[in-house]
Amino acid sequence: MKPFYYTDHLKEVLTVWKALEQAKHVDGQLLQKLIKRSPLSNQTLLSKTDLITAYKQLAGTHGLKPYNEALVKKIMMKPTRTISGVAPVTVLTKPFPCPGKCIFCPNDIRMPKSYMSDEPGAQRAERNYFDPYLQTYNRLNALSVMGHPVDKVELIILGGTWSYYPESYQIWFIKECFRALNEFGFRDDRTKVRSYYRQKQHEFEAREQLYLTDDPKENAKRFEKLQVHGEELTKRYNQVVSEVYTAPERKLGLDRYQSATWDELTAQQKINETGEVRNVGLVIETRPDNISKEEVIRVRKLGCTKTQIGVQSLQDSVLAKNHRGHDVAATRHAFKLLRQAGFKIHAHWMANLYGSDPALDKKDYELLFSDPDFHPDELKIYPCSLIESAELMQYYQAGKWQPYTHQQLLDVLSHVLLATSPYCRLTRVIRDIPSTDIVVGNKKTNFRQIAEAHLEKLGQHSHDIRAREIRGEKFDPKYIKLKTVTYQTSVAEEQFLQYVVPTARGEKLLAFLRLSLPKQPGFIDELKGSAIIREVHVYGPALKIGAKAKKHAQHLGLGTRLMAEAKKRARKQGFKRLSVISAIGTREYYRKKGFSDGQLYQHMGL
Repeated sequence: MKPFYYTDHLKEVLTVWKALEQAKHVDGQLLQKLIKRSPLSNQTLLSKTDLITAYKQLAGTHGLKPYNEALVKKIMMKPTRTISGVAPVTVLTKPFPCPGKCIFCPNDIRMPKSYMSDEPGAQRAERNYFDPYLQTYNRLNALSVMGHPVDKVELIILGGTWSYYPESYQIWFIKECFRALNEFGFRDDRTKVRSYYRQKQHEFEAREQLYLTDDPKENAKRFEKLQVHGEELTKRYNQVVSEVYTAPERKLGLDRYQSATWDELTAQQKINETGEVRNVGLVIETRPDNISKEEVIRVRKLGCTKTQIGVQSLQDSVLAKNHRGHDVAATRHAFKLLRQAGFKIHAHWMANLYGSDPALDKKDYELLFSDPDFHPDELKIYPCSLIESAELMQYYQAGKWQPYTHQQLLDVLSHVLLATSPYCRLTRVIRDIPSTDIVVGNKKTNFRQIAEAHLEKLGQHSHDIRAREIRGEKFDPKYIKLKTVTYQTSVAEEQFLQYVVPTARGEKLLAFLRLSLPKQPGFIDELKGSAIIREVHVYGPALKIGAKAKKHAQHLGLGTRLMAEAKKRARKQGFKRLSVISAIGTREYYRKKGFSDGQLYQHMGL
């Protein structure tokens, strides 16, 4: 394929960039205006990705000035994506049967369970055949084109219940994600991978079998008649997915292609330890009842450092009414095992479930931080909205369930913001479901901002991590101070060490470390007798490995200082060793800090 600027779009590209170079004030809004003024001959518009790609090739030619990185940053898409210091890359697993029968869950058969084809991340996955290599490589390319450094990447693997997929598929999926990280900028197998799926598509169609293409609009037509409807449910999600995907894939050998060995994964992990694009965190998504000692060790071996886990409610009666398939005891057990293994715990909690009400929701949420069996590190808040394909449609039609009013939801979410402990990060307060997919319920995706504005009028605000992150604000290093939040869980004393600094917008968080001081030996022999560093995070725009930044928190030595403090505190508590649940791409960093490799963790004597 020829470079972008050799196509018929050269005139339009030059028109836009020359206007940007001459403008007094440049931002994304101006760019969109210029793009609309220069439509292409096929009636489509230039994409921002293609524009920036072309600019990198064209700068200094055709009457354009030399490449101006500052100009690119002014129009860069969502710079906040890497403001926390790493580049997040979210990938989805393929449609696959799910062990859950939750009445609130969407049943879009084109997607892994609980996801919807109109969601942006889901569409990206579908355009890439849900292939991990294609998804990862293309996302890295998009972020890089927009000017984001991508040498420190957090891999977020979503889609249904991870633990329910075959082990060989899980190993292959993560191995291919790592292969994309390792090959980005050096080798590009995307054409080869895409050709394989297109060949399989032809084989499926030759057998008169439906198969997902890489065109969401085409897939919508192909699978429309097979979609599950919540009011009828003549066929369940698992049945349709098994018939349309799982069984045919086995016949055509796709399951053998989507398979890898532990040795193959280990080889890619080893490369990534010192690679140009390193994995600094790996997240999987699962259910509490899928967590066991064996499962925890297995996902740790995969390189996982954080688990997203669907709590939904801490009321057995509510879980039962919603056909969740597990009780609160299973959630307690899952938290215990994950915390003993040093994982970061990213919980999902839902308001407005069938069988609950605003008052019960508020009490339920408080349990997350008052009951020693819980204390999540991060949270996604998902108020229940009615989706047409969900079984909840039947309850709504029968008058058994109603969505909260605006005022009721505002009351609950305002309470959520205030009740969240300062060691927890609210990563999301409303699920980003397109309003066209919601039958009834909240359709405002900015409800967090609405709740924050409401609290501000009352002179109150949230103290969660996200509300206190320094982001791009400037600060004076001489005013940095160390603060600690200590809390007790059923298995450990947790110390949240944080460096904060006063700014014009209040006290902001620069860096933190999660130190776990176990009360008794856990089930992992390698961690016995150890205090555990569960997370170290330093905020600021993502910088390249080895880079320095005087005006930002990253690379001011805050991480090193936090680890020194953690060593001192662990030693004082009588521990003889300090362990860290390191990501594959941070192993080299911890080696330089004096840690030695174990089988699943890294360790340092005290």
